[in-house]
Amino acid sequence: MTALTVTVEAGVARIVFDLPGESINKFTAGVIGELTALLDRFDSDETIKAAVLLSAKPDIWIAGADIEAFLAFKDAKDAEESARAAQALVARVERGRVPVICAIHGACLGGGLELALACAYRIASDHPKTVLALPETQLGIIPGIGGTQRLPRTVGLTTALDMILSARNVRARKALSTGLVDELVHPAILRDLAIQRAQEFASGARPRVRPERRSDAKAIVLEDNPIGRAVVFRQAREQALKKSRGHYPALLAAIAAIAAGYDGPPAQGYAEEARLFGEMAATAVSKELVFLFFATTSLKKDIGVPGDAAVPARAVGRLGVIGTGFMGAGIAAIAARQGVPVRFKDTKHEAVLKGMAAVRDVLRDGLTSKRITRQEYADQLSLVAGTVDYAGFSAVDLVIEAVFEDLGVKQTVLREVEPQLPAHGIFATNTSTIPIARIAEAAARPERVLGMHFFSPVPKMPLLEVIVTPQTAPDAVTTAVAFGRKLGKTVIVVNDSPGFYVNRILLPYMNEAGLLLDEGVAIDAIDAALLAFGFPVGPITLLDEVGLDVAGKAGRIMAEAIGARMTPSRSIVAVVEAGRLGRKGRQGFYAYGVDGKKNGVDESVYALLPTTSTRRTMPADEIQRRCTLAMLNEAVRCLDEGVLRSPRDGDVGAVFGIGYPPFRGGPFRTIDARGAAAIVAELAALDAQHPGRFTPAARLQEMAASGARFYPATGRPVG
Repeated sequence: MTALTVTVEAGVARIVFDLPGESINKFTAGVIGELTALLDRFDSDETIKAAVLLSAKPDIWIAGADIEAFLAFKDAKDAEESARAAQALVARVERGRVPVICAIHGACLGGGLELALACAYRIASDHPKTVLALPETQLGIIPGIGGTQRLPRTVGLTTALDMILSARNVRARKALSTGLVDELVHPAILRDLAIQRAQEFASGARPRVRPERRSDAKAIVLEDNPIGRAVVFRQAREQALKKSRGHYPALLAAIAAIAAGYDGPPAQGYAEEARLFGEMAATAVSKELVFLFFATTSLKKDIGVPGDAAVPARAVGRLGVIGTGFMGAGIAAIAARQGVPVRFKDTKHEAVLKGMAAVRDVLRDGLTSKRITRQEYADQLSLVAGTVDYAGFSAVDLVIEAVFEDLGVKQTVLREVEPQLPAHGIFATNTSTIPIARIAEAAARPERVLGMHFFSPVPKMPLLEVIVTPQTAPDAVTTAVAFGRKLGKTVIVVNDSPGFYVNRILLPYMNEAGLLLDEGVAIDAIDAALLAFGFPVGPITLLDEVGLDVAGKAGRIMAEAIGARMTPSRSIVAVVEAGRLGRKGRQGFYAYGVDGKKNGVDESVYALLPTTSTRRTMPADEIQRRCTLAMLNEAVRCLDEGVLRSPRDGDVGAVFGIGYPPFRGGPFRTIDARGAAAIVAELAALDAQHPGRFTPAARLQEMAASGARFYPATGRPVG
C-alpha cells in the first residue's frame, strides 16, 4: 500500500497523504521514496501545473520525521548525511517547476512544517487541532530539513528563535498573524479553497513570490542589520543558557545554525544546520530524550492491565469531585475543559463558592491566552455544578475525592458517597501517601476503589498515578487510565504501597537534603547543587512550595509505614513545629513577599535548626550524590517490591512527576548510564558513613554482580 495517493484534474495534482497502518503521517523511508518519485513525475509531466498536499488523517497533517530512524544513525556523520539528503529533497519542492500548496488541518510538526515552509502557499484550517511547531529541541536535536533557515525568513528572526527554542505549538490564528501560513479558512472549505489557489498558480494569476515576512517594527529595526542581529543572538544565547543551565546543547546549536544563515550564502546555513543536526543526534542528551519519547508513546498504548485481564474502559460521561480546595478545583477545571459535566461537592456553601472561583480562574486562563473563545469559556464553566449534598451523584461514573489528607476523613467520605453511586461507579481517592487498601476498608465494594494521584498544580503537572490494590477490578483500572488520558495526563499504573511510587522516591531525596541541613550545610548551597544536577527547583525550595505542613504530615506517614530510612530530619521537624508553612504562609526556609515571590533565604530559620553555628561547606557533587543516590536506590526497591510494573514507568513517573532531569532519562536510565556496579560501590561507601540509609537494593547488588541492565544497550530502548 502507498502512503501518497495522487489524482490529477485540470492540471492540478491532488496528493493525499495517508500512511498505512499508522494514526499519524510521518516521513518514513518508504514515504521519502514515494515523494522522490512524485517529484520526478512533476519534473517530466508538463500537464501538471500545480499540486495540493492534503492529509487523510483526522487531526494530523504531518507529524514530522520517523523517530525510529534516529536509532539507525551510526554516528554524527551518518546523521548529518541523512539531514543533507532530506534538505535536498525539500529543496526540490521549493524550487521545482510545480508549485505545491499545503492544505493544513491538524498538527503540522517538525519535518512536516519544514516541508510546508518550502511550499509555494500554505492554507490552514481555523480549528483548535491545527497547530504548527518545530519541537526538535525537545528531542535534543535541531530542525535539520531547512527549518533553521526558512523559518526566520518567513516569520522574522525573533519569532523564529522563540518558536525553535521554546518548541511551543503555534495555533492557526497566530500562525496567520506571523506569516507562518498565508490564509486561514473554515475546515469545511479547506480542500476546495486549496484547489482553487492551486488553479490560480497554474494559470499564472497568482505569482510564485513569497510575501515579505511579518515582524513588528521593533523587531525589524533589530533584525535588518548586523549589529541589531548580534544583539538578538546574544540575548537568545543568554536566555538559552539560563533556561538550560548548560544541560541542553541543542538550544545553542539551533541558535548557531540560524546565525550561520545570516553570516554567509544560503548554502553555508544549510550545511551548518546539517552538521549541527548530526552532532546533536549523537549526544547522550538526545538519546535520553528520544528514550522518553518512546517511553511516553508506549504508555499511551498501555491500557493499565495485563492482556489476559484486559477489559474495555467505560466512558466517563459525568464526574463527581468531592473537595473544592486547590486540588479539587484543578481536577474539576481540567475535566470541564474536556467537555465532561462535573458535580463539585463540599460540606459548606462558602467552600463551594471559593472552589468555583478557583475553577473560573483556571478556565479563564484559556480565554486570556486565546486558546478558547468566550463562548467556549462559558460552555466549559457551565459544566461545573457546585453542591453541598450528593444530589446527582447517582448519575456519575467516577468520583474523585480530594479532601484533607487524613485516613478517617477519607473513609467517612467513601462511606457517604458509595451508596449514592451506580453499581459500576468508581471511587478514586486523590491521596499522596495513604495506602488505598486502608481507605478501601470502609467500602462495601472495594473492587470499585482505587487511587488517582494528581500532582500540584493539577492543570500544569503532566503526570497521573493510578494506584490499584489486589481487589481493584480490571475495568475500574482501564476506565481510570483512559479518563486520565482524556484529561491530557501521562498515566502510570502502580500497585498500592505507602507513598506509591513518586512520593516514595521523593521522600528519601528530601530527607537527605534535610539531613544535610542537620549537618550544617547551607540552605541555598543544597538547592544550588541539585539545580546544577538538573532538577527544576532545589529540594529545600520544593519543601516550601509543597507546604511544610503537608510535607511534615507526609513524612510522618511514610516513616510509620516504611521505617527508619524515611524518618524526617531534625531540621525539617523543627521548622514544621515552629509553624512555618512555606510559600503559602510567606515564611519557610525562604522568605516571601506579599506577591509570593521568593526573596532569598530567611536567615532567622537557622536559629531553629540543630546546627546553628557557621554553615559548613560541602562540595556540590557530594550533595548531589547523597540526595540522588537515595532516590535511585528507592526507585529500585519499588521495582523489587512490585510497586512499579516496569523501569519505563519508573523513569516516566520521575521525570513527569517530580522533574527528574529529562536529559538523564530517569532513575533507571541513570543507573544504566553509570553502571550498576559503580552505583552499588557509591552506595556502599555512603552506607559506611551513614549506616542503614544507603544499603544497596537487592536487585542493584545482583545487577552489579552480573553486569545486567534495565534496558537493552542497543536498539529500541523501550516499548
